[in-house]
Amino acid sequence: MKKIALSLGILTAFLVNAQSIKTTIDLVNVKDDKVAVTMEFPKMKSGDVKFHFPKTVPGTYSIDDYGRFVEGIKFLDNKGKEIAFTKVNDNTYSLKNAQNLTTVTYLVNDSFDDEMDNSKHKAVFSPSGTDIEAGKIFMINTHGFIGYIDNMQDVPYQLVIQKPTDFYGTTALVDQDKSEATDTFTLANYAKVTDSPLMYTKPDYITFNAGGMDLVLGVYSPTGKYKAADFKENLEKMVIAQKKFLGDMNTNKKYAIMLYLSGGDGPQIKGFGALEHHESTSVVLPEMMPKDAIDKTITDVVSHEFFHTVNPLKTHSEEIHYFDYADPKMSQHLWMYEGGTEYFANLFQIQEGLINKDEFLQRMNEKITNSKNYNDTMPFTVMSKNVLQDEYKDQYRNVYEKGALLAMCLDIELRKLSNGEMGYRDMIRKLSQRFGENKPFKDDKLIDELVTVTGYPQVKDFYNKYIAGSQPTPYMEYLNMVGVEAKKQETPPIFWFIKDPQQTGYDDKDNAFAFDESSALSPFSKSIGFKITDKIVALDGKTINIQNIQAFIEYAKTIKEGQNVTVTVLRKNGDKTDKIDLKGKAILDKMTVETLNFKANPTPAEQKLQDQWLTGKK
Repeated sequence: MKKIALSLGILTAFLVNAQSIKTTIDLVNVKDDKVAVTMEFPKMKSGDVKFHFPKTVPGTYSIDDYGRFVEGIKFLDNKGKEIAFTKVNDNTYSLKNAQNLTTVTYLVNDSFDDEMDNSKHKAVFSPSGTDIEAGKIFMINTHGFIGYIDNMQDVPYQLVIQKPTDFYGTTALVDQDKSEATDTFTLANYAKVTDSPLMYTKPDYITFNAGGMDLVLGVYSPTGKYKAADFKENLEKMVIAQKKFLGDMNTNKKYAIMLYLSGGDGPQIKGFGALEHHESTSVVLPEMMPKDAIDKTITDVVSHEFFHTVNPLKTHSEEIHYFDYADPKMSQHLWMYEGGTEYFANLFQIQEGLINKDEFLQRMNEKITNSKNYNDTMPFTVMSKNVLQDEYKDQYRNVYEKGALLAMCLDIELRKLSNGEMGYRDMIRKLSQRFGENKPFKDDKLIDELVTVTGYPQVKDFYNKYIAGSQPTPYMEYLNMVGVEAKKQETPPIFWFIKDPQQTGYDDKDNAFAFDESSALSPFSKSIGFKITDKIVALDGKTINIQNIQAFIEYAKTIKEGQNVTVTVLRKNGDKTDKIDLKGKAILDKMTVETLNFKANPTPAEQKLQDQWLTGKK
């Protein structure tokens, strides 16, 4: 039996190699921050060929045009002769009579170096981007390095990474050779290629088993401030809690986390966060963050990505299952894919004892406040379906605010209907059992499926009103059901540049305050012609840097109504940046703050529903 099995194994390996697309990424001979890629194809089935790089990839919801980072592309026949081609756009190349095509070669530039230049194209979100720094770090989000040919997406790929011998690759993939100079991986198809990021750097990683799942954490810290071992205790605690929360919904036996800490003399990047994959996640955070802040972010952000292993990675519509990288069609259901996942990332922390009930309620309160910066009457299904279009893409981030709140309200609705027997998590579990990774649902039939798996037609009413409809969600109506009340109070008048000072960010490259484009301007900023894309570098001549931020804020607090004020800003002007002064009289703005509190004396019904909601118990 062993001999037969071995023979079959050799035969299978031979057939895979003969019919696979061998792709070699050379991390050794790097020049000018460019990496050479060679793709070798089996015999073409057609003489007319279209070769693509992705326009976008699942989980990003933005047009990134990864082909724009490629240069020097050549298409070669079986005799090494170049084949003529037409470049259709940044991502697509068309070849005629290319039945003898065997090899494609090109150079890849990284996206990290391009992040601060938005003059021609919006920056790629860092966790879905690429970094090439010879001798230091290679962040290989594979969709930024590897292309595909139409009608060959389902052909297996053999991926060979030529690497420095003292580098280690953090990945969920299994290396199939013993060489210190190469790593070799076999991937079932192009979708699996794009689902498999790798991070190569000098070894700094830990491995452990949590909740029956093998986990590897690789860390790149440019100044050496942090080591992978620094984050093990928090990460292990988080993963065990997640596995317990998900139960049989998660079947992962392994998971890889690539933590890239930005800092030192490395590229200046700004897209901090994470991107999910079936068996891994790539995370980008600033190295300057204190350890406890990184731990908290790992708990909040990485847990969000891990929950994506359930939805949409293993429960999704046809648009995701048959994803078109060249001309993507988006699903209507970001409310569930992102909003429901964000809700899980908070709910598991209260249900598994990582935060207390007041902290959980505060988080939901912040989401209600943040959601008010977006269009509350825009149907979520419409925004989701059209999220790549300019008219809708600025509403995308509301999936993490209102999207999570929709899941929260639906959770409470289900528990009310079922006398606590069913919640949002139970609904998603039943949906995943009905479909699963290899059986997508029809996008416009999801609500019917949710009625089927829950047994409650009222779910359709909720969906039609608040998700597919334009009615603002009555959060307090649902929160009152679980013994929560709202109190409004007015803050003392303050001077600042946006309505909510907590939404202020810091750009360490320009030593400036920067703001999310969804933030609402304060009356003062509107009066002086301030633009939300401006960066503030000084106030009345007092400049900002990371050391004196608190002193800057304290000075802003001393400004009186009607006082003459000068704000120095950096403003984009085509390919250049202008430094200009904006002057006006100070306007102090009052904020009405709504706080949520658990009632001191809820009714027995409210208390029972609250307990079921916060514990997940029936």
